[in-house]
This record gives sequence, C-alpha cells and structure tokens, in this order.
Amino acid sequence: MDLTTVIEKPVITEKSIKEVAEHNYTFLVDKKANKNQIAKAIGKIFKVNVLNVRTIKLSGKTKRVGKKGKVKKFSDKKKAIIKIKSDQKIDIFPEGDK
Repeated sequence: MDLTTVIEKPVITEKSIKEVAEHNYTFLVDKKANKNQIAKAIGKIFKVNVLNVRTIKLSGKTKRVGKKGKVKKFSDKKKAIIKIKSDQKIDIFPEGDK
C-alpha cells in the first residue's frame, strides 16, 4: 500500500480538538492499513515522530432512503488516533493568506 493513500483526512470534532493539547491527533485512514503503515505515513507526510497509534473500526450505519423505504448501508470507516512527541506539532489548520 502506498503511504500517501493511507491517510484520508483529519477528523475535526470538539473531542479531537481537545485531544490536540495532549498531542493526540485523529485521522480517518484506509480500512486495510495497519498501525505500522499509519505511523510511517504520518511521519513522512507531517515530518514528526510517532509514539503511539490506536485504531478504531467504525461500522457504517443503515438508513431508510427513498419513498419506498429501501434500506441502504453506508460504508465502514477506520479511525486512527496518533500520539506524537510533546515538542512537535501537526498543523491541521494551515494559516492561509488573510
């Protein structure tokens, strides 16, 4: 698996923003990626030292859609919580031109 396709996007929620103070960052990752691949990808993309990787598999929801009430299952996801060294930082919100 190519390391650039392992990380899909950061998870921006109230809880994940509070975790940034403790140097924990949350990302949606490829379902097939393992912890070693995730750690290498984060290290390569953001140039940080990864201390710990925790992963969570999220099952997709089933919802009724359409007029006839057909049931649709949404895709499963995988979330990774990355802990980095305390003197390093991942800039999730890069400052643009103001």
